[in-house]
Amino acid sequence: MEQRDLELIKKYRESDELLGKLYDEHIDFEKQLDEFNNKSYLTPDDEVQRKMIQKKKLLGRDQIESILAKYRKMEKMS
Repeated sequence: MEQRDLELIKKYRESDELLGKLYDEHIDFEKQLDEFNNKSYLTPDDEVQRKMIQKKKLLGRDQIESILAKYRKMEKMS
C-alpha cells in the first residue's frame, strides 16, 4: 500500500470499525501468503488455499480502497 493510504488508515481505523477490520485481515492475508511463498514446494491443497487467500486479499483491498476514497474526498473538502 502507498504511504498516503497507510496514513489515512492510521488516522481513521479507530473511528471506522470496518476499515480497521479490513486492514487487519489484509495484514493477516499478507502474512499467510508470505508463508506459502517461502515454501519450496506447494501441495495442490496449498495452491488452492493460496489462491483463495489471494482472492480474499484482493476483495478486501477493493473494499479498503472504496472506504479510503470517501476519506480522501472528505479531506479535500475540508
